[in-house]
Amino acid sequence: MIDAHLHVIDPRFPLVPNQGYVPPPFTVEDYRRRVRGLGVVGGAVVSGSFQGHDQDCLRAALAELGPGFVGVTQLPPTVADEQVRELHGAGVRAVRFTLHRGGDADPAGIERLARRVHDLAGWHAEFYLDAAALEHLAPVLRRLPRAGVDHLGMSAAGLPRLLELVGQGVKVKATGFGRVHLDVRDALRRIHAVDPTALLFGTDLPSTRAERPFQDKDVRLVREALGPDAAESVLHDNAAAWYGLPRPSPAP
Repeated sequence: MIDAHLHVIDPRFPLVPNQGYVPPPFTVEDYRRRVRGLGVVGGAVVSGSFQGHDQDCLRAALAELGPGFVGVTQLPPTVADEQVRELHGAGVRAVRFTLHRGGDADPAGIERLARRVHDLAGWHAEFYLDAAALEHLAPVLRRLPRAGVDHLGMSAAGLPRLLELVGQGVKVKATGFGRVHLDVRDALRRIHAVDPTALLFGTDLPSTRAERPFQDKDVRLVREALGPDAAESVLHDNAAAWYGLPRPSPAP
């Protein structure tokens, strides 16, 4: 399994209260202990809203996790080109816009930054938002060379608009089953029917502020909803292709 969405919260590095919230620690060791037995061979470490634009925690997590893991970070619009290149060298592969947690929703600014990091380093853009509020941003996502939406778009009301974007190449993270307000099985099936390469599974650990945290049964839910062949793609192959991760070699 490739875990396409996880967070590392290391008390060695600063946190920024987001909407009054500061999460408890969840270190690389905590993560490894929690997913032991799930067959995780790689993943994407995602900067949370409470980490602001700090890059030190993400860099440290990627160095500790090692090959197979990449980063998704948040950046100010004034970020220097050289810093983007340095972060790419450290393993970062995407920029994230946390609109659901109060991030800047200016469409023009989002498009400028997303296009700039793509031109500089080939990064894609990831969006944490409620797809029901996508009307003003949908044209931006359509125009971007590579874009993805977190947590199944969050709501049932947003699913029709999300499906339109999936048909135009936007990826969707099958994550946060305990934080969304929709029928997860139905959403998985409908997204997969539009584009079998669109869904990327992730644990969303440590599931900060979710109504319930990730549970191992969420992996079974994907297999039950889509069947074993499709589930293999959602649990591994789609994320490997999206993030440019190698498929592990079989044991000798």
